[in-house]
Amino acid sequence: PSSPAHVQKFYVEHLDRIQCVIAINDQGEVIGFQSLKRASDNNIYGVTPGWGIIGTYIKPNNARRGIGSALFEASLQAAQRDGLDNIDATIGKSNKSALNYYNAMGFVSYRATNDTISKCHCVVGSGT
Repeated sequence: PSSPAHVQKFYVEHLDRIQCVIAINDQGEVIGFQSLKRASDNNIYGVTPGWGIIGTYIKPNNARRGIGSALFEASLQAAQRDGLDNIDATIGKSNKSALNYYNAMGFVSYRATNDTISKCHCVVGSGT
């Protein structure tokens, strides 16, 4: 979890932002969030410039309800519109639910560090 100021600065207002998507419940509470950015030269994630960088948050008590799938569908459409070939998701090795989520969305592992696993999704229909 991060503060609203952190989310605003590093996702919503980020210069490399392609799209941010939220999921809300019937009470208007944000229960899911997904950010898609374009990797720039020398980005802090070490992602190949021009790839997408995705980040996802789902409130734990809302997991396994299709929220993540709906968020990813919107992000995938944005990636296709923006001409991305690949999307990176870098996840902490101990975050089993996130690893399972990205596996379910079709991401495959392509690199790892001591603490993280980076997964890639090939964007079909990006026009490239």
